[in-house]
Amino acid sequence: MNLSPPVILTIAGSDSGGGAGIQADIKAISATGGYACSVITALTAQNTCGVEAVSAVDPGFVRAQLDAVLYDMPVRAVKIGMLANQAIIREVAAVLARSPHLPVILDPVMVATSGDPLLDKHAMTALIEELIPRATVLTPNLPEAARLTGQPVPTSIEKMHALVPALRRLGCPYVMLKGGHLHHATESVDVWISRDTCQTLSARRVETANTHGTGCSLSAAIASYYAQGMTPIEAGRAAKHYLTDALAHSQQLKVGRGAGPVHHFYAYPVEARQPDVKEASVE
Repeated sequence: MNLSPPVILTIAGSDSGGGAGIQADIKAISATGGYACSVITALTAQNTCGVEAVSAVDPGFVRAQLDAVLYDMPVRAVKIGMLANQAIIREVAAVLARSPHLPVILDPVMVATSGDPLLDKHAMTALIEELIPRATVLTPNLPEAARLTGQPVPTSIEKMHALVPALRRLGCPYVMLKGGHLHHATESVDVWISRDTCQTLSARRVETANTHGTGCSLSAAIASYYAQGMTPIEAGRAAKHYLTDALAHSQQLKVGRGAGPVHHFYAYPVEARQPDVKEASVE
């Protein structure tokens, strides 16, 4: 049987611990029905406890990866995560300018779950001016939205809504403002923003320390669902549902001593993945 899943390109950093970045993107895209290909922008030495070191990839090699993938693969959506520095942002923006109709889901990764910085401070202007207006969907969490708009970090759903005008001015047609940092809330509430409407997306709040890679996984799932024909908001709703379940099942994974990853493949029981190998007879 031949399979032709939609191809989603993820442009992000590598997480040596496997819970976030490129590794999380590939898992989320695969689990939600897409085929993942990748362009690595940075190497990180990290685990569930934190980031030990970061080494940005040469911008020219980032372009070489992009050219190789886009030449051969029928990419239907792009997810962008960690970009590390201004030079890489400009390379990515220049290549994407050649494909203006290609959907882009941009997760403006600035700080890891552990609090470690992942975006060079000099890259903010390039991100805001060159990539965000090119994106289809922007998925900032509350601290990221505050940095992008120059506003205080929202501490309530009402203050999340107060950020809407400033987020619209960034020029991206859709923004999914993630409210996961409102730890006192009884539900997980995100605000979906378009040019003329604003909707609240709610789900049950999962109490777990296993939140490593949640932002990466959500944006990758949005790209995967969008590439499969959903509208942007349908893809956002489906990705939120997927991530909620992946968080709810994260306790099944015993990985690391810090903030563990979500369970990307919760819908695929281990038993179903075991090969049916019969004992070979020896003559």
